[in-house]
Amino acid sequence: MSSSVNSKQSEFTHHGEYKVPGGKLVVADLAVAGDRIERAMINGDFFLEPDEALADINGAIERLDARASHSSIVEAVEAGLREDAVMFGFDAHAVATAVRRALGHATTWADHDWEVLEPVAYPISWNTALDEVLTRQVAAGKRKPTLRLWEWNEPAVVIGSFQSLGNEVDAAAAEKHDVTVVRRISGGGAMFMESGNCVTYSLTVPATLVDGMSFADSYPFLDAWVMEALRELGVEAHYVPLNDIATDQGKIGGAAQKRLAGGGLLHHVTMSYDIDADKMMDVLRIGREKISDKGIASAKKRVDPLKRQTGNTPRQEILEVMMSTFERKYGARRVQLDEATLAEARKLAEQKFQDPEWTARLP
Repeated sequence: MSSSVNSKQSEFTHHGEYKVPGGKLVVADLAVAGDRIERAMINGDFFLEPDEALADINGAIERLDARASHSSIVEAVEAGLREDAVMFGFDAHAVATAVRRALGHATTWADHDWEVLEPVAYPISWNTALDEVLTRQVAAGKRKPTLRLWEWNEPAVVIGSFQSLGNEVDAAAAEKHDVTVVRRISGGGAMFMESGNCVTYSLTVPATLVDGMSFADSYPFLDAWVMEALRELGVEAHYVPLNDIATDQGKIGGAAQKRLAGGGLLHHVTMSYDIDADKMMDVLRIGREKISDKGIASAKKRVDPLKRQTGNTPRQEILEVMMSTFERKYGARRVQLDEATLAEARKLAEQKFQDPEWTARLP
């Protein structure tokens, strides 16, 4: 009996698994010849009615090209299912993810070797340049997926790629407070970042890690580790769609992303630690419209520092807990930034992120 089972199992050359958040495990065992999926066996601890619907799913997959996109697999599975089929604990998207993982087009955290770059103080323009350089390196396979914690010395505002400089920043107030203003490559809102008053990090990962995920789903997925670190610090945080990180006491931070055409993804987060709300309000033009959709009476009340919620835990200790949590969860190791990459970022900062035309590309 066991030899028969082993013989049948050996027919499959590709294996992928996906655990649905709050749902069931979906496994894809595939036999691939050339660019075609010849045989498919979807299995797992999910529920499916009627029993014959499993053959519908397998048959839909067996008609596909091995390079099929996530959406193409979803469409094929949904089109192939009989009308009375009911899926419990999984869906066509889960099947597509398991299939894409089996084929090597989608990856898990465990599929990668992770590195951590500890915070080293660089000018704020170098930090934004490093985001772009590291993401391109990961996309090209020249660097392992990386968590980088930011450090800087000058007071700064980092505006989103699609924000109007004049609508977001009071130029006179920025000059008065000696605030450096730069524009990053990702979307999202402006970040007021005085040295020592924020916790900021960037994740540079292959796009395969979030294959098939919507932007809305990818944000909490990529920040699950930091929620664990915050719990260790006594802070129960959660995501408020699309990209806000909050606790019951209010917002503590926000995330932004940029997906490069070459297959790299930049995900970064800034959380308030001990922010000077009055100075922030002086420099940033936070409009009534942005406040009203969150049901908040004043922008100042939106700032909810980590320092207070962690019981005055030093910022450096928070950074250490974050790095240690990431290392423990994903088997990451700490490395030093190489001089060649730093030189490339410095050059990019001079050519792009310090260029007034880039900063004011939306005036």
